Amino acid sequence: MTATKGLEGIVATTSSISSIVDGVLTYRGYDIDDLADNATFEETAYLLWFGSLPTVPELEALRRDLSSYAPIPEQVLTQMKLYPKEANTMAALRSAVSSLALYDEAADDMSREANQTKALKLQAQIPTVVAALARIRKGLEPVAPKEGLTIAENFLYMLWGEQPDAVSVKALDTALVLHADHELNASTFAGRVTVATLSDIYSGVTSAIGALKGPLHGGANEAVMKMLEEIGSLDAVEPYIQGKLERREKIMGFGHRVYKNGDPRAKHLMKMSSELGTMKNDTSLYDMSVKVEELITSQKGLKPNVDFYSASVYTQLGIERELFTPIFAISRTSGWTAHILEQYEDNRIIRPRAEYTGMSDMKYVPVDER
Repeated sequence: MTATKGLEGIVATTSSISSIVDGVLTYRGYDIDDLADNATFEETAYLLWFGSLPTVPELEALRRDLSSYAPIPEQVLTQMKLYPKEANTMAALRSAVSSLALYDEAADDMSREANQTKALKLQAQIPTVVAALARIRKGLEPVAPKEGLTIAENFLYMLWGEQPDAVSVKALDTALVLHADHELNASTFAGRVTVATLSDIYSGVTSAIGALKGPLHGGANEAVMKMLEEIGSLDAVEPYIQGKLERREKIMGFGHRVYKNGDPRAKHLMKMSSELGTMKNDTSLYDMSVKVEELITSQKGLKPNVDFYSASVYTQLGIERELFTPIFAISRTSGWTAHILEQYEDNRIIRPRAEYTGMSDMKYVPVDER
């Protein structure tokens, strides 16, 4: 056996959910560009879960189900109010999602029907949890979800306490479509490994959230926004980036292990960043981002990934940096649960081997002789 660091190049399973072939990302065979331009997040989630785009009655039924499942147990809200205000938001989300299982009587029901229902519940409730956490951190009361709204619309409503504008809803909805799934990424793999033991779907999603929390996965867009805040102005971009390059410091939001010629999702977020900046009469974040991209691409040959422009998009939507990764989790819940359901359908426990590099032929020595 020969070890492969990071499992790079290893094909660990088969899946019919999403693919990345020659730099093209597809969900169930649909090009991400087609879905980003035309599909809603609810349509995309249905596609990931059930394998086809929904008909009008199917979409209406899904929206009704998601709306009815959106409220979270009062006991979970009470627990969330006791979390330390300075706690990492992803750590708080991980804890809250884990506790949701305690109040679901079907948490350990492993039938396909029960697991599909739990997938919908998780997709509906995680936005409610994230919005509630954001408000609690500010000393505000959580806003209950409003019946009949889309996930993007309801999230912004619960976050702001007022009806969001159509442009903001559309921007967030498109971002959710772009982040919904991404083949066997770290968090999806973590979720599949967990449920391959026949653990419950809540455990699988909690594992996925734990993996997404890391700065090399979901936390990268937070690091991008921190960088833009440190730069501060267009004139400061070049000396800041040159200094980073000279010190050989990593610049987040660039490069991808799978994409060698650029992340196909980045251009959609770049366009949204420009449009939101123009609408708000302040394109400074977009302009800085473009300048950073030009410098990194010309000097390092790296292109932006999905995290890079999502930072300026979310900021221009009035969303705090601490919520970037939790919003990623809202979207990716659709992909996580689709993969978990697929794992259950044809399960085999995931148990790779390790190439041993430690000492050998050691003999025990009694403690008083060491």
